[in-house]
Amino acid sequence: MTRILGLDVGTKTIGVAVSDLLGWTAQGVETIRRRPNHPEEDFNRIKELISQYEIGEVVVGLPKNMNGSIGPSGEACQNFAKELESLTGLSVILWDERLTTTAAERTLISADVSRKKRKQVIDKLAAVIILQGYMDSQKNKN
Repeated sequence: MTRILGLDVGTKTIGVAVSDLLGWTAQGVETIRRRPNHPEEDFNRIKELISQYEIGEVVVGLPKNMNGSIGPSGEACQNFAKELESLTGLSVILWDERLTTTAAERTLISADVSRKKRKQVIDKLAAVIILQGYMDSQKNKN
C-alpha cells in the first residue's frame, strides 16, 4: 500500500501531512515556506517528500466559500493541484477544506499552545485535518 500526501496550500506556506501505510491516520510532516518568485522550489520540495514517503496520491485542500462557491484562493489551489499533477504524474484530489484552519486553531488553543507556537504549526495541523477527513470518507465508502 502506498501513502497519501495531504497539502494545505496557502499564499505564504504549505502545510504537509502524510498518511500511515494503512491509510488510517495522518501525521504532520512539515510546513514549507513559500517563495513567491520561485514556485519551482515549492514543487521540488513536494517531489522530494513524494519520493521519501513513497506517495501514491495527493490530497490538496480546496478552500471554498461557505456557500460552496470558489473564490480566488480556491482557484489558486486548483491551479496548484493541476501543476502538481502534471509535474508528478500522480492523482491529485481536491478536498473541501472549509473550516479546517479554524478547527486546527481551536485544537491548538484547547491544548493551551502559545500564539507564537500556534503560528508555527497551524498549517501542518490543517493539512492533517484535510488528509484525515479525506481518508475517513474513503473508509466510509468501502
